[in-house]
Amino acid sequence: MKKLFAILLALAMVLSLAACGGNDSGNSGDSGNAGGDSQQQEPAATPADEGEDQGGEAADIRVAMITDYGDITDQSFNQTTYEASKSWCEANGVEFTYYKPAGDSTAERVAMVEKAADEDYNVIVMPGFAFGETIAQVADVYPEITFIALDVSEGDLGGMAVPSNVYCAVYKEELCGYMAGVAAVKLGYTHLGYLGGMAVPAVQRFGYGFVQGVDAAAGELGVDATVEYVYGNQFFGDPDITAYADNWYQNLGVQAVFACGGGICTSAGEAAAKVPGTKVIGVDVDQSFTLDAAYGEGVTLTSAMKGLAATVNHMLDEVAAGNFANYGGKAEALGLVSGDDPSANYVLLPMDTTQWGDGFSQDDYKALVKDMFDGKITVSDDISAMPAVSNITVNDLGNIK
Repeated sequence: MKKLFAILLALAMVLSLAACGGNDSGNSGDSGNAGGDSQQQEPAATPADEGEDQGGEAADIRVAMITDYGDITDQSFNQTTYEASKSWCEANGVEFTYYKPAGDSTAERVAMVEKAADEDYNVIVMPGFAFGETIAQVADVYPEITFIALDVSEGDLGGMAVPSNVYCAVYKEELCGYMAGVAAVKLGYTHLGYLGGMAVPAVQRFGYGFVQGVDAAAGELGVDATVEYVYGNQFFGDPDITAYADNWYQNLGVQAVFACGGGICTSAGEAAAKVPGTKVIGVDVDQSFTLDAAYGEGVTLTSAMKGLAATVNHMLDEVAAGNFANYGGKAEALGLVSGDDPSANYVLLPMDTTQWGDGFSQDDYKALVKDMFDGKITVSDDISAMPAVSNITVNDLGNIK
């Protein structure tokens, strides 16, 4: 039964490639302080009453969500976006539905936009960089529709500027990658692996942030640490990648693997399950519930998360308040908005399920976030080359397939 569950999980997660999109947020240099592009306005307190009327009010909107490669049970981007959209609509008395494209092509995604438009939905939420070409084709055709695109950068639109009826949100993955790297080392894991999906910008930012965090923590503690660094060149696990992870855990002595790239985490989970005490670090959402259920209680050390639900709630609040004109035509990189409340940020670790310990407690995590927000700690988002390190060894082997 456990093996069957794992197979079903793998199939679901293979379909979910949105976990680490192909976007390039267009950032450069260091990130993490309280200023700059990582800042996001606070959600409107009373959605229907604030600001000049710009075509909103909850009674006037109908919300649809379109899935990307996966479905609403993928335990990742699609499911989180669906649940957040549905919950907001239920709480605000707004009609909601979702559409799943028949296949993985821009034409099939465009068809779902056309269907939503035909059925009079005027707010469409799209999770994943694969919607870039779709937006480029439909935004001008449906100027009356508001499009909220998660993990879609301006670069994903094929060279066009973000249309005025579109808002694009990308995330500062390097920040939560850094947090995960610090947490891993301070919790006693010093031989680590990074298993990326494809070497697209978001996956690279996660990985390079992770390396920087490992390096910083190892230097602070005065310990030796090693990161085995590879890309699977795909967003799903398979026997070849599982065998590679088996070698890491069983022969090289890797203690924890940050699996970043949709269903590729299934290979890390399968391999970790064979070596008691080894761990997996999840990505995008809190993957402990899924990974622990499939591969053993406690296998998930932590997860480097993006605030998908927070983005959905905030943007639907703003649309309902008639404030979308403040966001339309923009692509924003979301990161830290609070130094005092880590859960308020758009990049974070899970407070409830991270395996805190004496080496790295919740208070230590809060202090780390505070220092990052205040600019005492900066994290580079440069993905032109592997970050320079001073305290660790990085075995960068590129693509393994």
